[in-house]
Amino acid sequence: MFKKILIANRGEIACRVITTAKKMGIQTVAVYSDADKDARFVLLADEAVNIGPAPSRESYLVGDKIIAACKQTGAQALHPGYGFLSENAEFAKRVEEEGIVFIGPKHYSMAAMGDKIESKKLAGSAGVNCIPGVNSAIETAEKAVEIAQGIGYPVMIKASAGGGGKGLRVAYNDKEAFEGFTSCRNEARNSFGDDRVFVEKFVEEPRHIEIQLIGDAHGNVVYLNERECSIQRRHQKVIEEAPSPFISDATRKAMGEQAVALAKAVNYQSAGTVEFVVGKDQSFYFLEMNTRLQVEHPVTECITGLDLVELMIRVAAGEKLPMTQAEVKRNGWAIECRINAEDPFRNFLPSTGRLVRFAPPAQTMFQSNTQDWLGVRVDTGVQDGGEIPMYYDSMIAKLIVHGVDRLDAIAKMREALNGFVIRGISSNIPFQAALLAHPKFVAGNFNTGFIAENYAQGFKAEDVPHEDPHFMLALAAFVRRKSRERAASLSGQLPGYAVNIGSDYVVVTLGDDGSNAYTPVHVDEFAGKTGFARVKMGASSYEICSDSRLNDVCITGTVNGAPFTAQVERGTPKNPLALRLQHNGTRIDVLVVSPRMAELHSLMPFKPMPGLLVDVAVAPGQKVQAGERVAVIEAMKMENVLFAAADGVVSKVLATKGESLTVDQPIVEFA
Repeated sequence: MFKKILIANRGEIACRVITTAKKMGIQTVAVYSDADKDARFVLLADEAVNIGPAPSRESYLVGDKIIAACKQTGAQALHPGYGFLSENAEFAKRVEEEGIVFIGPKHYSMAAMGDKIESKKLAGSAGVNCIPGVNSAIETAEKAVEIAQGIGYPVMIKASAGGGGKGLRVAYNDKEAFEGFTSCRNEARNSFGDDRVFVEKFVEEPRHIEIQLIGDAHGNVVYLNERECSIQRRHQKVIEEAPSPFISDATRKAMGEQAVALAKAVNYQSAGTVEFVVGKDQSFYFLEMNTRLQVEHPVTECITGLDLVELMIRVAAGEKLPMTQAEVKRNGWAIECRINAEDPFRNFLPSTGRLVRFAPPAQTMFQSNTQDWLGVRVDTGVQDGGEIPMYYDSMIAKLIVHGVDRLDAIAKMREALNGFVIRGISSNIPFQAALLAHPKFVAGNFNTGFIAENYAQGFKAEDVPHEDPHFMLALAAFVRRKSRERAASLSGQLPGYAVNIGSDYVVVTLGDDGSNAYTPVHVDEFAGKTGFARVKMGASSYEICSDSRLNDVCITGTVNGAPFTAQVERGTPKNPLALRLQHNGTRIDVLVVSPRMAELHSLMPFKPMPGLLVDVAVAPGQKVQAGERVAVIEAMKMENVLFAAADGVVSKVLATKGESLTVDQPIVEFA
């Protein structure tokens, strides 16, 4: 077994590999860019080597620097994680030629599966179901249209070297096929330096289901069941689960056996994933093979009880697989949500900056632990107070739950999302909560078009209807009552000026547009204990019990005997006296005041604070890079600089220097 391995990656996956290596008694070496010098994975590793500036093309994608770090530290093996150089066959070959073991498949297996056209030919010869189409590169748009007519619409036009949704179009007629071919070719040339394009049948109501497998150097390959990855946004996976709620045991067996046949055909030795597109009639076709560890591997670990990273390391060291196909387990149900640094209410705009607060829900399952199941696990590469750089992937954590069945797993995930505290940046947690509550998702009735169909106009706050909105108002009243009780208990209060706890309040719900709703509530004690209160709203009554402290952001307890987890913050950007509550993806801002104060508040018109546009640093037609200054706004004697979140071209400047701005007024529009 290796004594020291280097992880040629960063963030969450680097932390994941380090955890298993420590369990196995293996020393670890991290490589890091200037942007990651204080990152969590650097602190976790036994050694760390700086490999260059923040941009990945100058650090994590430079094979020479990574190989030099292996030699410098005496690392015997290299784990590539996922992304970056993990599927670069030339890099894997060079690593092996330098006498370093690549913890992944052999370079020739990777090369065979890395080309989408060649991999389809190999799959077909290995007896794997392939989608009808032309697997050789197409030279002209006219030829693409002719082929599409022969296959029958709809068709998928796809770049051979594509990935991450780039170089992919679906065409339903000749015009779309002609235009799609040209777009795909240009996109592929610009993104990958390879403009080969092919055409295949587009499977309607498709589901993305993949088979996890592992092979060793002794000719053994087993499949570790499947993962359902159909919940995708712009071809990027959002929620993954294992097993799939859709396929039958017979389909699972057939897909697994075909995946193994393909792996054996290329002498595959490591963890890998064969991706299939599955039609509504359970017909399935080969998509591609990912010759690396997948982001969503934890859900497979949950249902099989295996540590996939450990298996990869052992196989790379020459050991045989410790189990046969018959010994592979399938216990319970696992779901993974990708927690991304993006604002779902602003068209998923990337969100970077400092994590003012990062407090994941309590974990009962842990990376590399193959003993404890049926709980919650968090895989992350960040920590409280850490920085989210703009140079890398937006995923900051993976939240994984394991339940006895699918409904149990969904319930666990919803509660875990409620307890996931992220402040300082925006996250997609509200969107995840909405997806988990959607009736079609709960019923397992979805395909890869689910998000596009159900959120065609983007994601809005009203897309997350709370099943009991009065509960959130009751919780706000409970928190206010407990705060008043504590204030009243302080000693030394002057006679006649002591805090009056009171029982009657009004919860004022503050609308973003200045509209307010006023709900009278009555709060009294019950059970005679601290942390207990009964809140009455008309005919509704909520008996709330909680031992959480008043300054806790995350509050847990019971309401009418049922457990709950919610988040409560004191003060909002617009009102320091307000409470902000979040539960099941719904967020509200409220004031809890006396009836007299509510009466006076209703007489106060809403006036949004304006800002003065001090400077506009761009002009129409100008190319702007991520992080470049766009405009400066002054409000309350403070200057706020707006930076570009991504590379782009300015199409319009909608406001002028010296103009007084209203809330959410657009300033600059990008093409």
